[in-house]
Amino acid sequence: MSEIERGRGVALWSQIGDILADDILKGRLRQGEMLPSAQELATRFDVNRHTVRRAMAALEQRNLVRTEQGRGTFVQEQTLDYAISRRTRFTQNMRNLNVDTDTEILEDAREIPPAQVADALGLGRNEYVYRIETTSRADGHIVDHSTAYFPAARFPGLPAIYRRTQSVTQTLNEFGISDYVRKHTRVSARLPDAHTARLMKQPTNRPVLHVQSINADPRGVPVQYGITRFSGDWVQLVLMAND
Repeated sequence: MSEIERGRGVALWSQIGDILADDILKGRLRQGEMLPSAQELATRFDVNRHTVRRAMAALEQRNLVRTEQGRGTFVQEQTLDYAISRRTRFTQNMRNLNVDTDTEILEDAREIPPAQVADALGLGRNEYVYRIETTSRADGHIVDHSTAYFPAARFPGLPAIYRRTQSVTQTLNEFGISDYVRKHTRVSARLPDAHTARLMKQPTNRPVLHVQSINADPRGVPVQYGITRFSGDWVQLVLMAND
């Protein structure tokens, strides 16, 4: 079926969605390809743009397309399987998936952390942390927005080292920590705040995968508390057995 059929008892938006889904699943619309605009589709199917928008919303729910603010709607590429285990490493995960990555450091600061962060790191209420905020890309697509906290007294000057290495593992190694393990992971689906949505180029009404984690040294002492907001469009979390 390539055109809609009026009067057959099936909503027009549903028919349009089925036609476009068929184009995607059969490869006539390729992964990453931008779909025609709502106006172009409305003209093609001789419907109003509201009907087209309902069809596109249905395709998003089926994870067949994604919408980027200010750019358009694209055929959804295959998601990345991001492994979470006792030794979760972003760079290693991306290397295993054979994708090109880069990390952008947005901000770093020395500050008194929120009570939740202090408790997770085992710090007193007046002890400082370094906060580092980043975004990461895989094959050019933003896949996460992260905030990491490190005890400032234990790791003096950490932000400068992290800016040089752009690696948590290499940074901690320079402080004599050759290994660390994931002590705690909590995953939930949450709506992003305006800041995260803007960075990840997605609407605020589309959930992200919200991961809270604690990494600890071999003695079990916390060295990092992290909050990572993964794009549900690009990342699928895979919980691994202990390694």
